[in-house]
Formats: sequence, structure tokens, C-alpha cells
Amino acid sequence: MGFFDKLFGKKGSTNKPKNQTSNIDKTSQIYIDYQNKLLETKQFYPFDRWRESYNDGLTQYTKQNCDKTKKVFDDLIASLIDLGGNGSEAQKKELFKTAIIKTNKLNDEIDGLIETGEREDLCELTDKITIACGLDPHKYGDGEGLASEWREW
Repeated sequence: MGFFDKLFGKKGSTNKPKNQTSNIDKTSQIYIDYQNKLLETKQFYPFDRWRESYNDGLTQYTKQNCDKTKKVFDDLIASLIDLGGNGSEAQKKELFKTAIIKTNKLNDEIDGLIETGEREDLCELTDKITIACGLDPHKYGDGEGLASEWREW
């Protein structure tokens, strides 16, 4: 072993015990876990199901209209990921507020977009995203979740 190898360790060596994890590794894993929890909420998206209703005569559920609604929630999830798990409750709430106000506008623009079943879908999805980002949905909207703080549907 040469002088530099002794001084800096063998090439590729981390000079730390095998069981010790660096703070950077822990932080990265926490971020990845947070990101994955949020991305997993997309499995609960109702928008493909809504789209199927178009064939049953519910013409408000065009691909374009469903994609617009989906984008609101894609943007919410992306913003929460960008903020990170250590973002404050107030910052996270502000992102939800933006998303819910956008759905209000879509509902105003597209007649019949959010009816009873769709309202339940969106409230449930919002609650799942709320939990994934580390907040308790029962703490908001008189126990009905963050969507109820601003929704008009």
C-alpha cells in the first residue's frame, strides 16, 4: 500500500465502518422515502375511471378535461417533492390551497366536472397526499381534510 493509499485509504474505500451510514446517506434515503410515498399516491388517481364515463354519455370527461385535472395533482405532488419532507406545515398547506383553488376554477370552466362521486374521489386523493407528505388530514377542514379548507365543489 502506497503513502497516499495509507493516508486517504484505498481507492474506493469510504474509511468508515461497514455499519456506519453517513448523514448524507441518511438524508438521501429520507428524501427518497418521502418522494416515493408521494409518487405512490398516483395509484389512487381517479382520472382514468372518470375518462371511462365519457363513453357512458358524461361528455365532460374528455381526455383533455381529465388531463387538466390530473395535471393539478401531478403539479401538487411535484411541488411537495421539491419542497421536501422538511418543508413547513404552512408551506405544504399553501401548495394544497393552490391545487384546490385550481380545481375550483376547472369546475367553474367545465360544467359538471366535479359531482358527488368526483368530489369524494378528490377529497380521498387529497387526504392520501396529505398523509404522504406528513400531515394529518383530520386536523383540517373540521376533520374533513385539507380539500375542505378551500373547495367549492
